[in-house]
Amino acid sequence: MKGLQRLAYTLGLMFAGPIVLYQAFKNEDHPFYIPVLVVGAILAVGAVAMGFFSIKTLLDALFGGKKP
Repeated sequence: MKGLQRLAYTLGLMFAGPIVLYQAFKNEDHPFYIPVLVVGAILAVGAVAMGFFSIKTLLDALFGGKKP
């Protein structure tokens, strides 16, 4: 269940990151260009990282993972 929840967060980040980046590049002359660009980049990198972690969690649940 935790892996599916993380996949849902990943899906949200996968949409939010590019939308925020698009808005930043569309408004390059705005004073908040740099902060919005940084937030968009963080969201995009977070989507990739969250994708790896969620798939790892799902594979560990399906195939047994590490046992302490």
